[in-house]
Formats: sequence, structure tokens, C-alpha cells
Amino acid sequence: MLVLLPPSEGKASSGRGAPLKPETLSLPGLTPARETVLGELVELCAGDEEKAREVLGLSEGLRGEVAKNAELRTAGARPAGEIYTGVLYDALDLASLDTAARKRAARSLLVFSGLWGAVRVTDRIPSYRCSMGVKLPTLGALGAYWRAPMAEVLPEAAGDGLVLDLRSAAYAAAWKPKGEVAGRTASVRVLHAPTRKVVSHFNKATKGRIVRSLLSSGSAPEGPAELVEALRDLEYTVEAEAPAKAGKPWSLDVLVEEIH
Repeated sequence: MLVLLPPSEGKASSGRGAPLKPETLSLPGLTPARETVLGELVELCAGDEEKAREVLGLSEGLRGEVAKNAELRTAGARPAGEIYTGVLYDALDLASLDTAARKRAARSLLVFSGLWGAVRVTDRIPSYRCSMGVKLPTLGALGAYWRAPMAEVLPEAAGDGLVLDLRSAAYAAAWKPKGEVAGRTASVRVLHAPTRKVVSHFNKATKGRIVRSLLSSGSAPEGPAELVEALRDLEYTVEAEAPAKAGKPWSLDVLVEEIH
């Protein structure tokens, strides 16, 4: 099972660990593209601060993120699972998983990123600010930039099992499973059952709980239909319908009664 996650806007501090070594990150086929984005981002943020803040879409209160980006090559690095914070990651709570579940997380979780493309939760990265929606002066929109390298690397990373897609729209744009891989991909929406609406906070929290439940239970669904049964066994209310055509992803709705 491969689980595709969005990053978090807010991130923990880099700490005092050894600096980034791009060549050690997972999915080495993305290394040249990562180096290109990293180089432009560092150059941008080491230059005109106001221009960098505008490009990155940062408020006055987040001005310090520009200086942080300028030092990405020398800043301390920590496992990505410790860097990413926020509602989904709080609910997932990787640090409190037992040893077996943490090993499953290391194998199966892939976090998408405007800067790195995608990383494993064990990859050591510095804290940064660069969303997939950013348009860098030379490279342009990062969502579009990442499509070609992702298309080369991600099908192999997906292996021959289930792909559980929990990404937000901006990050989903960087790689859309196709063909046979798409046929074993399931995307999930979380809906407030009484209103049938998506509410951002509990959408993220529930996705974090879903991943935690799967990791903790040791469940290993082989495809979307098995995922539906696994989630129901874990006491989630799931609505799903197989796609009309082969080679298309499944769409699952998880219904939640209470917003929390």
C-alpha cells in the first residue's frame, strides 16, 4: 500500500541536526528536479526579500520564512515525519505508533511537496516554506513543473498494490495515476454526514485517523474494494462505487457525524 499525503503549511523547526543531503532522499529519480527547485528557491530568498515574499504568498507576519528558505542548504535536517505538523499530522501522531506501525509508515507514506516533489516520512529535510501552488520566476508553477519527473518515478514507487490518495487538489495536480495504477487507486473525501459537505478541519483530522488506524491495525488491503472492507471493519462509515470503466480511480466517501 502506498499512501499519498499532502504536506502541512506550518512546519516544526529544523533543529540542530546535520544539514540536508539531497542525494540521500528517497525516490532518487527526483534528485535533479529537487536540486533545480532548491537552487531557484534559495537564490530567490537570498535576494530581494519583498519579491520572495510576494512569490511565496507570505504575509508580513511570515517574513521570517524567507530568511529560513535562504539557508536551506546549511540548516539542520530532521525526519519529514517530524517536520510536518498540523491537523492531519497531529491526528496521525507518528511518534506514538508502536514499532511495527512505524515501520509500516516508513514503507507506505509518501508526502508530496512543492520543494521536494515527494518524500518518505523518514527522509531528513529542513523546515521550509514553498507550497505546490507557488510560481517561481524561472520554473513557473510548481504543480506543472513536477508532472514530468513524477510521471517517471511514481508508477514504480506505487508497486503493484493499493494507492490511497489523500492529497488536496493542489498536490494531486502534480501526479495523476494513469492506466493500471489508476485502477488500483482510491481517493477519499471526508463528509459531514448531516450536511454532506467537506469541512476542512475534520476532513484533515479524519484522514490522519484513517491512516493511523490502517497502520496500527496492520491492515494491508490489496485494492480499493479491500480498502472499503478494511475501513468498515475499523468502524468507519464508507460509501463507495466502483468506476464505470477499467483504469479509473475509485472515489470513497467517509461519513462523519460530528465535527471534531
